[in-house]
Amino acid sequence: MEEIVREVVKTITEFATNTNPFIGIIIGIGLIILESILPILPLALFIAINTIVLGNVLGFIVSWLATVTGCMLSFYIFRKGISGIFYKNLKEDGHILKFMRRITEISFANLVLITAMPFTPAFSVNIAGGLSKISYKKFLCAILIGKMPMVYFWGFIGTTFLESLGEPIILIKICIMLLIVYILSKIVSKKFSIE
Repeated sequence: MEEIVREVVKTITEFATNTNPFIGIIIGIGLIILESILPILPLALFIAINTIVLGNVLGFIVSWLATVTGCMLSFYIFRKGISGIFYKNLKEDGHILKFMRRITEISFANLVLITAMPFTPAFSVNIAGGLSKISYKKFLCAILIGKMPMVYFWGFIGTTFLESLGEPIILIKICIMLLIVYILSKIVSKKFSIE
């Protein structure tokens, strides 16, 4: 499997460096947006490839913007396309409605932390957010802030959690970023009245 991943990265890197850089950026954005809709695709690999091909800063920015765009697109699809059908078919006193109310009432800071965790399945968060009554503003702000450490983790670190355990400095960096994100989410929540 590792050899296949290396070959894919090598092929995409060669293609991106031998063609117009703009095409490489478009492909990087497209793959990440597609992953937000089709969760079977490996987001970590796409972010790592963007970082390798485009460099640390541009790869981070492209991956972050694409992830935010993909999450919001998925959120919108479930909010506008499926939410009405979903609620029409639920019983009034069902457990699912109680669960959806809990999701709707989740604090902004907790929503940011959930989206910031590298191992949180983004597709599940997008579906839950789209089906709940969370406001667009609250969800977008949470995604904008929360996806930064997640993209950092997969792009700059590019390792699995088990590999990260061997390097405590990586875990310390992630914990510091999560703390910063939490504090930032509290500030944004208060300043822009998001709740």
